[in-house]
Amino acid sequence: MGPKKAEVVEQKPLIGRVGTNLKIGIVGCPNVGKSTFFNVLTKSAIPAENFPFCTIDPNESRVAVPDGRFDYLCEYHKPASKVPAFLNVVDIAGLVKGAASGQGLGNAFLSHIKACDAIFHVCRAFDDTEVIHVDGEVNPVRDIETISEELRLKDEEYILANCDKLEKTVIRGGDKKGKPEYDCLQKAKAHLIDQKQLIRMVDWSSTDIEILNKHLFITAKPIIYLVNLSEKDYIRKKNKWLPKLKEWIDKNDPGALLIPFSGSLESKLVDMPEDGGEAYLKEVGATRKVGIE
Repeated sequence: MGPKKAEVVEQKPLIGRVGTNLKIGIVGCPNVGKSTFFNVLTKSAIPAENFPFCTIDPNESRVAVPDGRFDYLCEYHKPASKVPAFLNVVDIAGLVKGAASGQGLGNAFLSHIKACDAIFHVCRAFDDTEVIHVDGEVNPVRDIETISEELRLKDEEYILANCDKLEKTVIRGGDKKGKPEYDCLQKAKAHLIDQKQLIRMVDWSSTDIEILNKHLFITAKPIIYLVNLSEKDYIRKKNKWLPKLKEWIDKNDPGALLIPFSGSLESKLVDMPEDGGEAYLKEVGATRKVGIE
């Protein structure tokens, strides 16, 4: 008998676009470290103050994505111009409960999230009496639930409006060309509203995905969860909220990345010379988590 054929793992189609110039938005409650993370990642210097809604207009910066394969090809072929892949990072104002209905600065900034390809969701797991929390006390699980529900509600508002429009043209007007889109949005509506399920959690056909990609649903975007720890907790790799956050993500967004980092440590390292930063990390026994490598 010949050797067994290797099992072919079927790859599910992914929602979203493919490109070398993608955009990722940073979201979270006010005062959790979004602007600090943005500054460190993009080497910028936007305000990161101790009051809610410090960020008014979204800040955006472009970061080159290092790739050894790209460097090799450029060295080998010596092209006249080199255009590496870039990641556009957008720091979006803090969201609060009720943002989908206009609380805080929510409505305007939820629209900025729709224009992104993915989301960094920053939550705070450090206590600091000098850094106020919009809800009075630190509870990152509550914060993640708040933001996740506001994103879902914004999609709910959008899908209800679009289903009503399509119903007029497809069902009442007899537009057969619009029927596939109507059926797809009805399916999305059932998952999103009736089952409270995020768009990205559903198995979609490639035909459905082509339709969904036109609508830029917020809950269709992949999310990376970033947990902002104190420098002490980050170095000792312990924090009471990490297991609870992992449990929440495994239940509500299985497969999503959870990355602990320390905004205070990263800010300190940015102000040090490179060799000084490396020496400090070696002294405390830590490694950096923020940066594109």
